[in-house]
Amino acid sequence: MIQRIDLRGRSLSRADLLDVLPRPEIGVEEALPAVTSVIEDVRGRGAGALRDLAQRFDGVRPEHLRVPAGALTTALEGLDDAVRSALEESIRRVRAVHAAQVPREHATVLADGAEVRQRWVPVERVGLYAPGGLAVYPSSVIMNVVAAQEAGVAALAVASPPQKDSGGLPHPTILAACALLGVDEVYAVGGAQAVAMFAYGAAGSEPVDGAVLCEPVDVITGPGNVYVAAAKRLVRGVVGIDSEAGPTEIAVLADDTASADHVALDLISQAEHDPMAASVLVTPSVELAGAVEARLVDLAEGTKHAARVATALGGPQSAVVLVDDVEHGLAVVDAYGAEHLEIQTRQAADLAQRVRSAGAIFVGPWSPVSLGDYLAGSNHVLPTGGTARFASGLGVHAFLKSVQVIEYTRDALAEVADRIVAVADDEDLPAHGEAVRGRF
Repeated sequence: MIQRIDLRGRSLSRADLLDVLPRPEIGVEEALPAVTSVIEDVRGRGAGALRDLAQRFDGVRPEHLRVPAGALTTALEGLDDAVRSALEESIRRVRAVHAAQVPREHATVLADGAEVRQRWVPVERVGLYAPGGLAVYPSSVIMNVVAAQEAGVAALAVASPPQKDSGGLPHPTILAACALLGVDEVYAVGGAQAVAMFAYGAAGSEPVDGAVLCEPVDVITGPGNVYVAAAKRLVRGVVGIDSEAGPTEIAVLADDTASADHVALDLISQAEHDPMAASVLVTPSVELAGAVEARLVDLAEGTKHAARVATALGGPQSAVVLVDDVEHGLAVVDAYGAEHLEIQTRQAADLAQRVRSAGAIFVGPWSPVSLGDYLAGSNHVLPTGGTARFASGLGVHAFLKSVQVIEYTRDALAEVADRIVAVADDEDLPAHGEAVRGRF
């Protein structure tokens, strides 16, 4: 069901590791041409293009691209009590974690009358994406919205794909989550077209949508498939993005102390997201590898989405990777840069401190990725495809700008005036020096 990659006895450079480790066959680069045409269509035709694209990709032509307020209220009223309780607890925990992330403003006094202050300013408007293809993700609504709210963003818009069974609106649980969070600007738009709508805005279609359907945003965040990730890459620079969050992935670094059942269950839990999901076990234990492979066969057959899981586990993006020892395994998972990294080894907490590249790290046998997906309090919108080497998971920082405020008195400027002139003259920018000298 799942391939093996044997790295034992091989001394590989970082570049060699990146070549040999499993990755999906379809990446962002391959998706760019198709996504470019979608973005151009939305920019040119606005609501008309969004409806046509919904018909093409989602199999339904929504009457209301912006969800009516009454639909949000109805969805919340119809929400199952147990689900509502779970979502409310998730909101509480995620809000507590993200409130603690807000940086404090501070001032640095360099000399009498010479001060530089650091301010943190939220962006004005954000577009938040919640996937809704093979599954629906009210949890992603929570992760996006709470982080933006705790950052102090004033205007929030959520987009999620229209559903056939919901009359062309997003799934009712998505709408209920928005209502719980107090978000009333919600769009029945999915995929790359949602990214395009947020980045460039979209004209309406009279009389259904009005003259303007959606105003442009400053930042777009949220997970999605490879096409959503490609769209984010194309609009980056027009707007800010969190990261290129494509198909989900899990890497488990485990030794002979790990439970084969735990590891297999966790690999399957991510494989059920998407046929392109990646599930990777890195271990020095041949015995654990064999036991996990056997359990994957048994457990995958009995899970609800067995066909999807089998495709994901059997794809080129998934593997059991054999390494010489845990130290070798640590180097491998650092090169891989997993979205989710579980460490199920001796001294797991110590190893976690040494990991440099992972979207989120789950330490020990009682911290499965499923916990982080819903109720850990951490954010589950995380970098994928190896981008954890340079990108971070979603947090309040995605919605904040750092602004420096400089205030000097006359005496403080006079103290450094000659030095400013010296550097300005050396750079052959004499007017810079004159802008200081002329004040005296």
